[in-house]
Amino acid sequence: MSYKPLILLRLPVHICAIRNTCNTGPGPMSVDIGGRLRFIRARQKLSQRELAKRAGVTNSTISLIESNQMNPSVGALKRILDGIPMGLAEFFALEPESRRKIFYRAEELTEVGKKPISYRQVGDNLFGRSLQILKERYEPGSDTGRVHLVHEGEEGGIVISGKLEVTVEDERRILNPGDAYYFESRRPHRFRCVGGKPCEVISACTPPTF
Repeated sequence: MSYKPLILLRLPVHICAIRNTCNTGPGPMSVDIGGRLRFIRARQKLSQRELAKRAGVTNSTISLIESNQMNPSVGALKRILDGIPMGLAEFFALEPESRRKIFYRAEELTEVGKKPISYRQVGDNLFGRSLQILKERYEPGSDTGRVHLVHEGEEGGIVISGKLEVTVEDERRILNPGDAYYFESRRPHRFRCVGGKPCEVISACTPPTF
């Protein structure tokens, strides 16, 4: 994939402050870049994989940035935002809500998935949050894709109804109602609904992924 040459512009001070940061690993940042990117991507109903494809970067790059383990250069961030699309000024103008909601009715859960898999998220704005809770529903035969998922963090879930096939590296299990899973998300994994009935799962992951 070819890239357009990067043109440096005069940027506001709060953007220039991160111009020279492209190191991995946790470090001091004046702006929660990862939380902003994750919130905007989820609002646009884009998976990490889809955004990575649009931006011409790897899935792991998006995952590392969203978990604030990689601080992108302005050029890299602009390329990723172009895949949404969104400008740098709008990105840095985003601010978290001053007051967070505590309770949510069933109809207030936010859909962040796409058929045939539904992911209904507790809360519509996870900006600044470190945990994501989902009510998942898989239609019969649906799965998370041929390519295994890999991202930073940990995740776990409990099957509520139906049967769910969970593959983590070379381990595979079919889980029934009441069964559960819990693993490090950096291990390649995949989910598939088996049997003739939909499967429902309550899951949680940290940091938020979708």
